[in-house]
Amino acid sequence: MLDPSIVAAIIYGSIFGIMSMGLTVTYLTTKVPNFAYGSIVTVGIYTSFTLTLLNKLNPYMSIPFAFVFGGLASVAVYLLVLKPLTKRGSSLVTLMIATLAVDTVFVGLINIYADYLTFRYRLIDDKLFVSLQGDFKLLGEPGLMYTAPAALAITTVGIYLLLTRTKFGISTRAAVENANLARTVGINVSRVYTVSWFIAGGLAGMSGPFYAIDLGGSTDSGSLLIVEIFSASVLGGLSSVYGAMIGGLLVGLTEILVAVVGGHVLGSWFFAYQKGIPLVIMIVTLLILPQGIVSLDWRRLLRWRRKQ
Repeated sequence: MLDPSIVAAIIYGSIFGIMSMGLTVTYLTTKVPNFAYGSIVTVGIYTSFTLTLLNKLNPYMSIPFAFVFGGLASVAVYLLVLKPLTKRGSSLVTLMIATLAVDTVFVGLINIYADYLTFRYRLIDDKLFVSLQGDFKLLGEPGLMYTAPAALAITTVGIYLLLTRTKFGISTRAAVENANLARTVGINVSRVYTVSWFIAGGLAGMSGPFYAIDLGGSTDSGSLLIVEIFSASVLGGLSSVYGAMIGGLLVGLTEILVAVVGGHVLGSWFFAYQKGIPLVIMIVTLLILPQGIVSLDWRRLLRWRRKQ
């Protein structure tokens, strides 16, 4: 059996890898940091919570539903808020503040939904609940240790194939590189962005059930995670989906492992500063690699090592 802290780090890193990839997709299309992204993760969390407690569905079975609801929530943000504001010539700062306002609206709506669950179904833990039951054991380890990394790997391969092997992927890359030029060759840029935001929101939503099985959730879980998600995306370069995956893994793994080691060495008070670890990692990395880890020249590094 592996050390519990290593297992927790693998699970946490895999979940953050999925989250950060979705955030990067939204930034690639509109170039706007989406601060409402965390609440879309919460949508996935509560989709799993609802289907597990009320419909007696295994939380793993709720993942497709969480993907769909997360995708729809993300598309709503794009079509109802960002797209109209962009057409009116709103500045980047205005768009960023708009996503912050949308996040506040999401938190309010999720709290209203939680109140509905309380009055309608007499649930007492709907605004803050512990880990969802339904995980399995394999070789003495929790199923999440296998399913979360597997989901990250499948998602990464799926996005790679989508972007490089499909007509939609070619259209997406063209729209990201030069939207005006893409329009002149007949690409429906608005539709490409809409589908991209649906996929990004779907990734946020599908990470929700994994997070709920691992750590539970609350009505503001996603909003509290947004700093870590942004740290992972920025660490990966913010413009690379694959860099975001690596950044999410690094942030998740190091946050847990550093917190555990620091807690053992310095005492339990160190855990109160756990959420600051991703920011420190991001700052140190950007001081060395201003464009994120995606800018690292691996071939040059390998050639240098061979010479040593």
